[in-house]
Amino acid sequence: MNLTVTGHHLEITPAIRSYVEGRVQRITHHFDHVIDVTVTLSVEKLNHKAEAQVHVPGKDIHVEAIEPDMYAAIDALEDKLDRQIVRHKEKIGAVHRDQGGIKRADLG
Repeated sequence: MNLTVTGHHLEITPAIRSYVEGRVQRITHHFDHVIDVTVTLSVEKLNHKAEAQVHVPGKDIHVEAIEPDMYAAIDALEDKLDRQIVRHKEKIGAVHRDQGGIKRADLG
């Protein structure tokens, strides 16, 4: 998994970088085939915004979270990203289950 962390109107400190790496690493517990993750952190007035672009085989997932605190925005981003990855994994599994099996076979 390639991870890129960038900042827009924000300097990425080693503490923020390691925090993002730790939180994003959690998605690999659910889905091993993550190719690339790009996280963009930005500050707009009083809002801290965290965006993630995740490239998995067959789909690109985009998630964003806006919170008053940067660490809270990263946490909210990770929660949303986790749900999207689990939903994508379930959808892939459902397609494979629906295609096979003796019940679905056309015996006529």
